[in-house]
Amino acid sequence: MANVFSFIMMKHIFLGIVMMYLLLNSSGSKALGQSNTITVFPELETDTVLFDTDDPAIYYNKKKPSKSFIIGTDKGGKLGQGGIFAFDLKGKNIKEKNILGINRPNNIDIAYGLITNNLHTIDIAVCTERNTDKIRVIKLPEMTLIDNGGISVFENEAERSPMGIALYTDPNSKKIYAMVGRKSGPQNGYLFQYLLEANQNGTVSGKLVRQFGKYSGQKEIESIAVDNELGYVYYSDENVGIRKYYAHPDSSKEELALFGTKGFKEDHEGISIFKNTAKTGFILVSDQQANQFHVFRREGDVGDTHKHTLLRTIKTQTNESDGSEITHLKLNRKYKDGLFVAMSTNKRFQYYKVKSFFKGL
Repeated sequence: MANVFSFIMMKHIFLGIVMMYLLLNSSGSKALGQSNTITVFPELETDTVLFDTDDPAIYYNKKKPSKSFIIGTDKGGKLGQGGIFAFDLKGKNIKEKNILGINRPNNIDIAYGLITNNLHTIDIAVCTERNTDKIRVIKLPEMTLIDNGGISVFENEAERSPMGIALYTDPNSKKIYAMVGRKSGPQNGYLFQYLLEANQNGTVSGKLVRQFGKYSGQKEIESIAVDNELGYVYYSDENVGIRKYYAHPDSSKEELALFGTKGFKEDHEGISIFKNTAKTGFILVSDQQANQFHVFRREGDVGDTHKHTLLRTIKTQTNESDGSEITHLKLNRKYKDGLFVAMSTNKRFQYYKVKSFFKGL
C-alpha cells in the first residue's frame, strides 16, 4: 500500500513539474503570433540634461567608431530654455558640443552625406523646434547650426507645432528628406516631407515635396522612423498603432500596414530599427507607460512583407520612454554588437548592450 501511495505521489509531483515547466516557458514560444518577454538592464545612464529629456540619436564616427557620440533633446523649462546635449560612450556630457537656446526641441534624427552645391558632403542632425514652428539643422560632428535661423514647416496650416522627425536618404540619388509630424492635424496628409538642400556655404534649406499619412485624431503623432534600405517610413499613432508607408516622395500615398494595435498599455512611442543585414532585422516600439519595448520583424512575416507580428517584449529600466535609437554597428569593446539608447524621465538617457535583445528570434 505504501508503494502504491508513493507511486501516486511521485506521479503527481512529476506532472506538477511538467506543468510548471510548460507555464514558465510558454511565454518563450517562438511560434509566429506568440511573444516572449525578457528583462534587460542598462550599462549606464548619462549625465543629466537641465530640464526634460525627449529623444536621442547616435552619431557614428566612421573613421574612429570609439569617438562616436549620442545627442539628445532637452525640451526645456521656460520659453527658449531647451537644447541639444551631447554624450560620449561613457555617458559623460561633452559640454563643448551642447547647443542651448533651442525653443522646445522634441525629436531628433541623423543623416550622413548631405551633398552641397560644391559637391562636398556633410553629416547632419535635424530636430524639431516646436514653439517656433521650425526644424533646425546641425552640422556633425561639429555641432553647429547651419539653417540660417531655422526652416519653417507646416506653413499656412491651421495646426503646426512640429514634434516628430525622421530623415530619409534616397539610396539612388543620395538626396535627404525630412519627414515631419506635428502635435495635431488633419486625418489625411498629416506628415509633410521636405527635401533638404545645402548651398556652397553649407546653409541648409527645405522644400516641401509631399504630404501623406493618416491620423486617427485620438492623441498625437510624435515618433517617426525611416528604413532607408527597404524604403519605408513608420510612425506611432498614439493609442492606435504603428503606421507604415513608402518613404520615397514619388511613391504611393497608400498605407501599407497598421500594426501593433494590441498589447500596448497606452501610448505607442519611440521607434528604432535594428539591421541584421541590409534587408533583415527588427523594429522596436516603446510601450511608454508600461516601460517596455515591443519587437517586430523588420522585413515582415514570412510570406507577407507588410504583416508585422509581435515577436518579443523587452522590459527595460526606463520610465515612460518617449524616444530611443539603436545601431548594429560596433562602437567599441563594450558595444561591439551595437548600442540601444533610450530616454527616461529622470533627465537622463540609458545605454544598453543589444546582444540579448534578439537572441532566439
